[in-house]
Amino acid sequence: MDLATILVVDDNADNIDVLNGILRPHYKIKAALNGELALRIVKKQKPDLILLDVMMPGMDGHEVCRQLKSNPVTSDIPVIFVTAKSEIQDETIGFQLGAVDYITKPVSVAIVKARVETHLALYSQQRELERKVRARTEQLEITQLEIIRRLGRAAEYKDNETGMHVIRMSLYSKFLAEKIEANQDWADLLYSAAPMHDIGKIGIADSILLKPGKLDAKEWHEMQRHVQYGSDILGSHNSDLMSLAREVCLYHHERFDGSGYPNQLKGYDIPLSARIVAIADVFDALTSERPYKEAWSIDAALDFLQEKSGQYFDPDLVPAFVACREQIQKVIEQYRDQDEDKIFGNEES
Repeated sequence: MDLATILVVDDNADNIDVLNGILRPHYKIKAALNGELALRIVKKQKPDLILLDVMMPGMDGHEVCRQLKSNPVTSDIPVIFVTAKSEIQDETIGFQLGAVDYITKPVSVAIVKARVETHLALYSQQRELERKVRARTEQLEITQLEIIRRLGRAAEYKDNETGMHVIRMSLYSKFLAEKIEANQDWADLLYSAAPMHDIGKIGIADSILLKPGKLDAKEWHEMQRHVQYGSDILGSHNSDLMSLAREVCLYHHERFDGSGYPNQLKGYDIPLSARIVAIADVFDALTSERPYKEAWSIDAALDFLQEKSGQYFDPDLVPAFVACREQIQKVIEQYRDQDEDKIFGNEES
């Protein structure tokens, strides 16, 4: 059985040595002397638990925890604050940020061992419970996803795309989310939300949406409004799925350099969901045959993504998507546009 990996973050090397001495016989230990380095380590390889100092120069522990919990890739990692600060207010802040526990310095060997063991066990139990819940609700999710695909397909009827587009791009989105080790529940949720990315096209006049030539400035402005139409159609809802679908719909045309629409968001201000779907959507558009163009090869489309990395697309996500090439190839072979009627049950009897 592989040993659990624990990341110890403290600006004092002596404190790291103490915790390393306590835990190394039982776990794999990684260390960081500041918050920025800690985030880079987590990005490269997710630990199973983080012991995090609060008082550090530059980025303090609270900000590190805030960034970890706001990112679906790292939000589920248990964080234990290890600090000399012991005021109730300080502990309250830590728990509000999503920490699971608080250990005060100087640390007790017995307490450190017990807390780490407990929270690793709880984390493991949580993941197992989530796995069982996913298995038990699989049929419900299949039904829900089919309804969502139908909604997505309704938008495609207004455009030159097909119902297979929403299947392929939602699978690409899921592959990419899993490749960057996003929380599995979130990756599954994105898979279900992605088909609704262009639902707002229902609100665009056919004279604009189906115009064979180039749109003029007024028409292009109206075309851009499909993201807001989609957001309005989906509305504000407590459902995680509908909230994520609205987020994807509203922001998937933003560009990493800030040149997109509707809000000219830039870089990591664009939600991760939308940065992922932007890549999946463009890739499928490039590799699909349309009345006005031939399909690009997979290699040509991937080259385009890499060429526009950092301009249109998240430069961290593009290499991860390229690494999904084998999965992408299988999807293209399995879900061809000419097989659409078979997938959606429209074969003649």
